[in-house]
Amino acid sequence: MSESNYRAEVDITVSFHDCDPMGVVWHGNYFRFFEVAREALLRSVNYSYGEMAASGYVWPVVDTHVKYRQPLRCEEVVRVVASISEYENRLRIDYVIRNAAGQVTTKAHTLQVAVNAATQEMCFVSPDILFERLGVKP
Repeated sequence: MSESNYRAEVDITVSFHDCDPMGVVWHGNYFRFFEVAREALLRSVNYSYGEMAASGYVWPVVDTHVKYRQPLRCEEVVRVVASISEYENRLRIDYVIRNAAGQVTTKAHTLQVAVNAATQEMCFVSPDILFERLGVKP
């Protein structure tokens, strides 16, 4: 698979409940937008959260970084792009949010690590099932 296959895009309409009293999206709600795009991305490589659990691994988010460039507002339609940029020892997913004008409003990434569900031990190398789903050799 090429890197472009490790990418998903979702359109989200900002809801009233996402906004603070100033009418802009509260900073913590961006993580929900990232999660929607991350789920679409993982489904696109046939490794959804249900499939992760069935494979014997859980993948908790262990680190995040967000750069807020422009505010998002109620009823604004935004496009969230999620793409996998690392997968050998951890799963790094990068996010870009663009407004309707195509301007980048937010950039972020999350880091997830594989944890063996049976032993609760963190894996220092991604399990073979991830490589299989991505169509690459470990």
